[in-house]
Amino acid sequence: MLKTPVAKTRAPVAMQLTTDLVERTIRVVEDEGPEPNWTPISSRQLDELVSSVEQGGGDEEIWVFAYGSLMWNPGFDVSASEEAVAHGWHRAFSLRIERLRATSDAPGLMLALRPGGSCTGLILKLPCATKKQDLRTLLAREIRYSEVCDMVRWVTVRTATGTRRALTFWASTKQSQLTEKISLDDAAVLIAQACGPAGSCAEYLHRTVSDLVDRNIHDRNLWQLQEMVASKLRAMPED
Repeated sequence: MLKTPVAKTRAPVAMQLTTDLVERTIRVVEDEGPEPNWTPISSRQLDELVSSVEQGGGDEEIWVFAYGSLMWNPGFDVSASEEAVAHGWHRAFSLRIERLRATSDAPGLMLALRPGGSCTGLILKLPCATKKQDLRTLLAREIRYSEVCDMVRWVTVRTATGTRRALTFWASTKQSQLTEKISLDDAAVLIAQACGPAGSCAEYLHRTVSDLVDRNIHDRNLWQLQEMVASKLRAMPED
């Protein structure tokens, strides 16, 4: 059972970004391959990244701080979980993409962890029996390109049972063109337009905010963003 480390405020009204609006953004999109101008991470580089993370974790169990899609789609069997707060960090749609949930003609945004503020999410424990395999699968999912291998790091989070060290994925400042700070209005434009073979950015936003609401976690920026995306979608002509 999840513990509650801090008092939280439930969103006061229903989401404006409804499933009907999200459905307007979904369309069949052909897979165009890797992100343009980025180098897919090689098997050797992935092995090195796994080893580096394992060394950083020592002999201890590995917990992952989830703040976006890992909360509602972790991709591995979670052996334990706790609600957690990462102080000094906040979630933001600042990871520019032209693939997955976007295209080069209609680029989009995904979530990344950025410095400043605080972020309430979950920590997820990798099963001890399959830790190395699950870690490799997780890193392959989150770190797809060799240029962004530095976008994985350890952070200290606070839970109801104390502090823990957890692995997470952040908007490294070394990749400024990929992870630059974006205003909510500009983010709403990109999210409203973007769809790729994995679905739309509006769908990703909707699922994330819905999951946060279900957990009684209120993220002010994401709540405002879903309202702005909903407004832009309502203003678009239906096909």
